[in-house]
Amino acid sequence: MLLPPGGPTPSSSFELVMQSSAETKVVLLITALFSLISWFIIWLKWWQFRRTHRQGDRFFTEVERTTRLQDAYHAVMKLPPSPYQRIFREGVNFYSVLRPGALKDTTGEARGALTMTQLEALRMTLGKEVAAERDLLARFIPWLATIGSVSPLLGLLGTVLGVMDAFIGISTRGSGNIAAVAPGVAEALVTTVAGLATAIPAVIAYNIFASRLGLVAGEMEGFAYEMIGTMAREGLL
Repeated sequence: MLLPPGGPTPSSSFELVMQSSAETKVVLLITALFSLISWFIIWLKWWQFRRTHRQGDRFFTEVERTTRLQDAYHAVMKLPPSPYQRIFREGVNFYSVLRPGALKDTTGEARGALTMTQLEALRMTLGKEVAAERDLLARFIPWLATIGSVSPLLGLLGTVLGVMDAFIGISTRGSGNIAAVAPGVAEALVTTVAGLATAIPAVIAYNIFASRLGLVAGEMEGFAYEMIGTMAREGLL
């Protein structure tokens, strides 16, 4: 919106925002809300992946100290809950229903092998648990992609509205010199800057977390397969 004749000329971005039109302020308010949500999700997922990484290191350290699956079971059950521990526990519980006490037996003696149907059911159970843990880690990450896509469009919408308002003011007041046009155009561009400032961190964080999610999911899936392989090596399958 063009400033009224004789009105103060903004000398900073803050003054430009404070003197902007109601439409521009609404767009900036929504963009600021998106930015707050984006940064909250970024902080939350960073903390969650950092915690998962530490839990994974501790889990695999305990597993590597043991020589048999039975010993690993007793060791990891003493650790705080983690995605890896839940996958391990789900596999142990499923096997224990079919072969009660086999994996928990401290003597290490197998109590019978699984049939092919039961083995396939074990694989499906572990796969389901891996998918559940992956979905839990992926929670809120799509919001970063949404904010990264919508924020520039929202900024563009504010810019278009601002330019339209500026041209309406020019035609109404009959003033087209640069001093009259510049504040309106500058105000229109503020929303574009705000949209890009919101979208860029969201898109970067989305790509980083999506990549990290793939690595963690692959690590969990690899552990599930390794667990089945260990069972086969110890004569439990």
